[in-house]
Amino acid sequence: FDKWTDGQRRRILVDLLERCSLSQQKFCAKQLQARVPTEAVDFTTRLPRVLSLYIFSFLDPRSLCRCAQVSWHWKYLSELDQLWMPKCLRFGWFINFCPTPFEQGVWKKHYVEMVRELRVTRPKTPSKDEFIVIDVQPVKRDVPERKLSVAARGTTRGKKELPPWRSSDRNPTDTIRYNYLDNYDPIEQARQA
Repeated sequence: FDKWTDGQRRRILVDLLERCSLSQQKFCAKQLQARVPTEAVDFTTRLPRVLSLYIFSFLDPRSLCRCAQVSWHWKYLSELDQLWMPKCLRFGWFINFCPTPFEQGVWKKHYVEMVRELRVTRPKTPSKDEFIVIDVQPVKRDVPERKLSVAARGTTRGKKELPPWRSSDRNPTDTIRYNYLDNYDPIEQARQA
């Protein structure tokens, strides 16, 4: 068996499993489960119920309702009264009867009814006719703009000047740089420049 290839080993194992009885196949399955790690395991089925409920207790009502759509087991857990009762009591929503052990989901139904009574809706967005658009006027300057002469306009069209931060000059002279680590007065430094 040690000298056989992987394909030969698989063929022999398939032949052996086909000839085994059901009890022998169950035995093989248990042995494989013990040796091969399982993947994508639902934590709510592996953990104790108390821990699963503790994890679900941190979820808000909307997330709990979404969890109820995952599987039947999650639906059962997410609709338990142990999760919904504290959410109702936080808002002071009490039920006026004592549910029997056979009545499950009473607190969730009560929570949903109370939220419906609140009639919480999204804020209404006004229609296009209700929007008010203010007429915006440009701000007029006190200083009149300089008009370029015709000769100056012609030179700027032919050659584009780059802004100081994009020019090729390595030592720009038109910028005033303040180094706040030198304890100089910035106004005094600007006057010196």
